[in-house]
Amino acid sequence: MVRKKSSTPNRSFQVADQIQRDLAELIARELKDPRVGMVTIQGVEVTPDYAHAKVFFSLLVGDPVGTSEGLNQAAGFLRAGLFKRLHIHTVPTLHFIFDQTTERAADMNALIARAVSSRAKED
Repeated sequence: MVRKKSSTPNRSFQVADQIQRDLAELIARELKDPRVGMVTIQGVEVTPDYAHAKVFFSLLVGDPVGTSEGLNQAAGFLRAGLFKRLHIHTVPTLHFIFDQTTERAADMNALIARAVSSRAKED
């Protein structure tokens, strides 16, 4: 007889998604650190044992380094807030990482626009 796994493979994705939503709300409403401004949580990756979570964030304005420091210093406070909201045995330790995807995309768009305009001038 083959035993079926007790947890579904999508469970970690569901937990990561819930962490993302709850963190966005906690940061916006309860975090008072002046270094942390307009933060957008881009995604959360949770380890299979739920011990750690990488939280990827972007900024509308502000200093990515200072914001990262502020978020990582507030990680314990945010984790305690998650503990009250999530109904799982282990709430992961949070590690905040600045996501440069939007900056890279803007840079790439600018390069493409320059290439197109220089080509149009040549023609």
